[in-house]
Amino acid sequence: MKEKPTPLYVVREPFVLASRSPRRRELLAQLGLDFQVRPSPEEEPSIGARPDEGVRRAALFKARTVAQQEWASWVLAADTIVVLGGHIFGKPSSPQEAESMLRSLSGRSHEVYSAVCLARADRGFCRVETVLSRVDFRDVTEAEITAYVRTGEPMDKAGAYGIQGLGGAFVRAVYGSYTNVVGLPLAETLGMLQKNGIIAPCLHQDSRPES
Repeated sequence: MKEKPTPLYVVREPFVLASRSPRRRELLAQLGLDFQVRPSPEEEPSIGARPDEGVRRAALFKARTVAQQEWASWVLAADTIVVLGGHIFGKPSSPQEAESMLRSLSGRSHEVYSAVCLARADRGFCRVETVLSRVDFRDVTEAEITAYVRTGEPMDKAGAYGIQGLGGAFVRAVYGSYTNVVGLPLAETLGMLQKNGIIAPCLHQDSRPES
């Protein structure tokens, strides 16, 4: 049997990821973290709110909703939006909307905002951090947009593209956190988890979680 690699971090206190996003699960799992997943309710972007306020409000809503159900557990939630010229791009509701979003992003720079919230109901604890990245798109042809939307990848992603997947072919440059654009800014997330004693660096072989 192949031995499991030593993880970078060890989980000291169990936590729940309140997210439907497979990207967020994958980012945490690739570090060797063990956690439970309890999908959170989605909240639509707040029309008229500043982007940083909108993602903050949505992340708080997700974390607090699940924390009320997981009363004695740490709950981690996040929300991510794409913003172009002050207009918020959420997940496309149709292939036609996905194509329209991609045409708008083509050859331009846009912003990606994420908010990460950590909550624990029985301790009255709730903290949230927001992160901003900028993404430059190259000029994308109509044929590329059509072919990309046909793959189905854009349909569950803010801004209608996944930088970690096929959509990465359209990205010329990222300024700021790359994992923020994926959907979970790891530096800030890991900082919150470590500061509250939920995870710690795995320094000894016997610190490995039991299989």
